[in-house]
Amino acid sequence: MTEDTLTVLSIPMRTRFRGITEREVALLRGPGGWGEWSPFLEYDARVAAPWLRCAEEAAAGDWPEPVRDQVPVNATVPVIEPERAFTLVRESGCATAKVKVADPGTTLGQDADRLSAVRDALGPQGRIRVDANGLWGVDEAVAAIRELDRAAAGLEYVEQPCATVEELALVRRKVDVPVAADESIRRAEDPYRVRDLEAADVAVLKVQPLGGVRACLRIAEDIGLPVVVSSALETSVGIAAGVALAAALPELPYACGLATVALLTDDVALEPLLPVAGRLPVGRPEVDPAALERLAAPPERVEHWERRLAAVRQDQRS
Repeated sequence: MTEDTLTVLSIPMRTRFRGITEREVALLRGPGGWGEWSPFLEYDARVAAPWLRCAEEAAAGDWPEPVRDQVPVNATVPVIEPERAFTLVRESGCATAKVKVADPGTTLGQDADRLSAVRDALGPQGRIRVDANGLWGVDEAVAAIRELDRAAAGLEYVEQPCATVEELALVRRKVDVPVAADESIRRAEDPYRVRDLEAADVAVLKVQPLGGVRACLRIAEDIGLPVVVSSALETSVGIAAGVALAAALPELPYACGLATVALLTDDVALEPLLPVAGRLPVGRPEVDPAALERLAAPPERVEHWERRLAAVRQDQRS
């Protein structure tokens, strides 16, 4: 791939998520179709490199054969008011919801209220998981998990309650709610410390940060934990790679966090990857040329992404 294959897009979001209101992505086109390269803007060349490998794998058409033709997914609930959370989950058609918690701008009581609204939307049979993005300390996590478990009338699991693997291991031994590891796998020098320290019950894998579908399949096999495939806030092109991973896993006991295209106000696909009855189809979406035009980033942002790509290439050569 070279710089001139880069198509850079800027897509407004429906609500602030992960601290941003605009999602910038770059698409690569190769012999196998389109791949998405969308490392967040604060990521340096070293962190962005596996994201590029994932895009190149997709553009080359190098995905394994699926073992299922649909993937169950969860609704994703940002830090929003309970009424909006209720509506989002009810309209999603999903039987599982992942709720963001521990945001610095909110209280534990507000998180609990959001969870109660989500439970009302899902009904007693629905599954609720929460994601703290590593923002709690150990004691804070233990207390928060117990309160949120009560508010949700039962949590499926809590994702990344603390920042370090050692903290996850301590929390896991103090609470009854299963613990899932996300950042402790995708940002770690050694993703297998989660396994070695028995720090998690579930592994959350994201295809871009971990270098692609095949790389994730190797991690899933080696880590020996049930896997949830989650998104990195991609367009349908990037989500398709996550779906390809979920479709190729030998077992898929949990709904996946891949229903996030709805968080964007627009998409690049003729038929965006939005869930129907809580499931996404397996396959490659067709990119809409008109969408590429209307979502095109301004020239200065294209130049920024070209510099990012050059920096990753230089880092790979050194």
